[in-house]
Amino acid sequence: MKDFKEILAQLPQTPGVYQFFDDTNTIIYVGKAKNLKNRVSSYFNNLQGHSRKTQRLVSQIDRLEFIIVNSELDALLLENSLIKEFQPKYNILLKDDKTYPYICITNEPFPRVFTTRRFERKEGTFYGPYANVKAMNALLELIKGLYTIRTCSYHLSKENIAQQKFKVCLEYHIKNCKGGCEGLQSEANYLADIEQIHQILKGKVGEVKEQIEQMMYAHAEKLEFEKAQESKQKLELLSIFQERSLVVNPKITDVMVVSLVGNEEHVFLNFLDIQNGSILHAETFEIERKLDETEEDIVLLAILNLKEKYNSPAKEVLTNIEMQEMGVGINFAVPQIGDKRKLLEMSLKNALFAQKEFLRKQEERRKKSLENTQRVLETLQKDLRLTELPAQIECFDNSNIQGTNPVAAMVCFINGKPSKRNYRHFNIKTVVGANDFASMYEIVTRRYKRLLDENQPLPQLIIIDGGKGQLSSACEALKDLGMYGKMAIIGIAKKLEEIYFPEDEIPLHLSKKSESLKLIQQIRDETHRFAITFHRDQRSKNSLNSELETIEGIGEKTMQKLLQHFKSVANIKTAQNEEIEKVIGKAKTKVLLEKLSQQGINFTENVDLQK
Repeated sequence: MKDFKEILAQLPQTPGVYQFFDDTNTIIYVGKAKNLKNRVSSYFNNLQGHSRKTQRLVSQIDRLEFIIVNSELDALLLENSLIKEFQPKYNILLKDDKTYPYICITNEPFPRVFTTRRFERKEGTFYGPYANVKAMNALLELIKGLYTIRTCSYHLSKENIAQQKFKVCLEYHIKNCKGGCEGLQSEANYLADIEQIHQILKGKVGEVKEQIEQMMYAHAEKLEFEKAQESKQKLELLSIFQERSLVVNPKITDVMVVSLVGNEEHVFLNFLDIQNGSILHAETFEIERKLDETEEDIVLLAILNLKEKYNSPAKEVLTNIEMQEMGVGINFAVPQIGDKRKLLEMSLKNALFAQKEFLRKQEERRKKSLENTQRVLETLQKDLRLTELPAQIECFDNSNIQGTNPVAAMVCFINGKPSKRNYRHFNIKTVVGANDFASMYEIVTRRYKRLLDENQPLPQLIIIDGGKGQLSSACEALKDLGMYGKMAIIGIAKKLEEIYFPEDEIPLHLSKKSESLKLIQQIRDETHRFAITFHRDQRSKNSLNSELETIEGIGEKTMQKLLQHFKSVANIKTAQNEEIEKVIGKAKTKVLLEKLSQQGINFTENVDLQK
């Protein structure tokens, strides 16, 4: 991790936004702060006190930038904008995996009303998006029942209608259209209906009802009873729709409800957009926490995104989280009684239901995984003719290149899953040169002698990565320990994936599609990976030793300190002088840097982190 002391000392104690970049110059995190100096410094102070996710973030920071703003509100808005633009991997994102539909009223003579998933503001006025498609279709059915809106795509300009370019279609004859294409309905009359549709889609159903009611009485006074009956039927349809969508009294308007429940890993956020007493939009998000975001941070991010997404005019946000006032013209409240409390409880029910469903599905996946694992292990037991279920499987592999740095590794799988705390590395102690058979004998002996001495549980199956030779060496080790026959043991040869049993000349060939073979291969490959990684590390350490051993004045203890701290010569060459001095002192650092400089390595006292 780089030393950011200099740049941290320069940070102002003002509101702002900070950005962390990795070594590929990619933004990995964007954050806001009331006090940039205190907030950014907190990442690098007491690193052990942070969560593992935050520690991982800090370990990947190569440089940082910050932007000073006038207020905490400006910081919040800028943070939200940067997150949406760059989508850093350590920031939470409110993103949907699908595109929701809108209702569009077009900008054209005799406007059309239709649904679309393509948002093009120039085409007309868009309402939505609608997360609940059934609710949207119910709204369209209401509009269709109230008004006769054309469905054709003709360009009904005054000139085209006057020139009689169009003829009425079937929709006219079945009374779904009034024939505006032939001038049978005036544009002004048509636009009056369109205006009422706008009001309904805005949630102002009450105003539309008043207008229709006035029309009904006007028709009745003129003895136009058929038209009055039509108006009455429209009122009934609107009343049914309003009863279905009304959630509180109509005095509660322009309100957002945001409730949050969850744990350290996942939170569930429900959003309701209330206008004129009706729920216009409702949505529930499952959000995976990336770092240590507070509930307040998540609610703020959600409000900014959802207000923009749904173009909500809300001036009040009801939430179950205590929020600070941000000075944005939005009032936050945690209602305790009344209709607003009922709204919040409704939102919480939705969030809790989403959480319950998530946990239920998670448990189903866990059970299914266990069932699958049990089936695979039972199949493996049957295929290998084992006397008991192989709940614990251990696999061994050697690794060396032309006899150098001979090492070995063992991995352990419990119930078909890697148990990494039981993985073991082995430095070969009793074998000189490349002797895989003798090395296998040594590591098997060491492993199971220790398990016996410590009275630890033994595996039901041992897998040897190798053919008959390595398997025979492992069997000899078990015999010398008096454990042969107490555990099943097999070898797997890489070339043809043949399974060898002790004292059996003919190998077992499992189907390439066999779940048993796939599990054995998975365990073998994991052991090989673990052994190769260890062997590479050992070669690197030896390379470090050989380079440092040539420097007069650098002894074994100093070399070990450098090895433990920097891991490689490359890291020493890029380290700050002060960091090396902390490990081995000023005098030895001077000797080390002089010698390495003579080898063509140049060191700089300070590194400009902003470059």
